Amino acid sequence: QVQLVESGGGLVQAGGSLRLSCAASGRIFSSYVMGWFRQAPGKERVLVGFINWSASSTYYADSVKGRFTISRDNAKNTVYLQMNSLKPEDTAVYYCAASVTTYSSSYYYYYKSNYAYWGQGTQVTVSS
Repeated sequence: QVQLVESGGGLVQAGGSLRLSCAASGRIFSSYVMGWFRQAPGKERVLVGFINWSASSTYYADSVKGRFTISRDNAKNTVYLQMNSLKPEDTAVYYCAASVTTYSSSYYYYYKSNYAYWGQGTQVTVSS
């Protein structure tokens, strides 16, 4: 069983920054692909990006590319989402998720159904 706990959300003005953290339990955290998703009110949960087990590869949705950075510290069982140049449209509940399946194609990790474990979410609100 894997437990994920997000933190770091809050209210920030447009143009500001926040760093979200996701602390994971489990001895084999270092083998998981970790994803960040977000869900705005009345909308579907969508992928923000993900990072592979060694942090050698990351993917970002076009909407956040160049503004958001995902990193991980396997020694601390923690993954981070650094969000810069925030916009009101970034307002959402942000979730981290763990995929415990190793798959050769990165497209596998685009889909939320391929993540087995989820955190409870943390609210990010960006005011204009």
